[in-house]
Amino acid sequence: VFSRKKWWMFAAVTCFLFCLYQNNQVVGVGSGSTIVYAVNRLAERVREEKLNIVCVPTSFQARQLILQHGLTLSDLDRHPELDVAIDGADEVDSDLTLIKGGGGCLTQEKIVAGCAKHFIVIADFRKDSKALGQQWKKGVPIEVIPMAYFPISRMIAKRFGGVANLRMAVSKAGPVVTDNSNFILDWKFERGQNWKEVNTEIKMIPGVVDTGLFVGMAERAYFGMEDGSVQVRDPPVN
Repeated sequence: VFSRKKWWMFAAVTCFLFCLYQNNQVVGVGSGSTIVYAVNRLAERVREEKLNIVCVPTSFQARQLILQHGLTLSDLDRHPELDVAIDGADEVDSDLTLIKGGGGCLTQEKIVAGCAKHFIVIADFRKDSKALGQQWKKGVPIEVIPMAYFPISRMIAKRFGGVANLRMAVSKAGPVVTDNSNFILDWKFERGQNWKEVNTEIKMIPGVVDTGLFVGMAERAYFGMEDGSVQVRDPPVN
C-alpha cells in the first residue's frame, strides 16, 4: 500500500524511467529520499527487461542503494561521460534553477550531473516554486573547507545579505561533515538574486568548494502531483 508521498514519487519516477532509460546506458544516481524510489523502479526494469545499466553514485548513500539492488556499480574513472543523471532537488524555480544539498551531497551531485549528457530532476510538487526561497526556507547549502567556514560566512553575509550558518549535526556533537570531509554553510538569503552571478561569485571565495545552486544544468523536471499525475517542466526558451 502506497503512502501519498510514495504514490506521488512512483508516478513521477515511472514516467521518467519509461521516457528516457534505454539499454546499455551509464546512469548517474543522485542522493536523498526521492532517489530511493528511482533506484527501486530502475532495479525492477533491469530485472524485468534484462537491461544492461551501469550506475555511478553521487554519495555513499547512493552507492549503498546501487549495491543493495544488485545494480552494476561504477565510477567516473571508468565512465567519465554519463548518458543521463537523475537526482532530486530541495527546490526548483520557473527557470529550472535548483537548490540542492539539503542532504549534504551537493558537490558530488554537481560533479556527476556535469558529466552527464542529460541531467533530469525528479521531485514532488512541494519542491516546485516560481522563485527560489518560496518553498525551501533553509537557505542555499555551500560546501566549504573547514578552516575557512567562519570568514566565508562573514563574507557571504556582507556581499549578498542574509546570514550563512554552519550546519550542525543532529545525532552527534559538532558540525555536519560531508563525504568529502568538509563543512556546510546554509545561506539564508533575504531577497531574490541573479543566481548565475551569485553562484559564480560565491565559488570564487577562497575556501568554497561548491554551492548548492544548480544554474543552467537541469534539462527537465518531473513533478509527482498530489492526484498521482505528473507535470513536466522544461527550461524557458530565451
